[in-house]
Amino acid sequence: MSLLEKLFPKEETPALNWKNLSTEAGLADLIHRSYTVPCGIFKHSTRCSVSDMVKNRLEKRWQFAPDALEMYYLDLIRYRAVSNRIAEFFEVKHESPQFIVIKDGKVAYHNSHTAIDAEEVAEALGEGKL
Repeated sequence: MSLLEKLFPKEETPALNWKNLSTEAGLADLIHRSYTVPCGIFKHSTRCSVSDMVKNRLEKRWQFAPDALEMYYLDLIRYRAVSNRIAEFFEVKHESPQFIVIKDGKVAYHNSHTAIDAEEVAEALGEGKL
């Protein structure tokens, strides 16, 4: 172990097991799946430092059981048509970064930028405070 690793140990964070969302068919599957388990969509701009920061913060603060919410990652630069379809279908204005929770085929939570909050996601899912 290096001196830097001893002074600044890496924080262990739960794995989010991101599933890539890249097609409209995948979105249809996600909507169908949301009737069994809530599904979270993180719309990420790979060109935006704020989006990177929010994604990292979300990963570090994530305290849900692995089966409480399926996590989907959308690279909206590469798959803008899918992002547009999400905005249209769920009637949620497109923003980036953006986190949307779909439960029973409907939006249970959505927020963007630094307002994305794991505590609010827990409340939307009926999990109470983290």
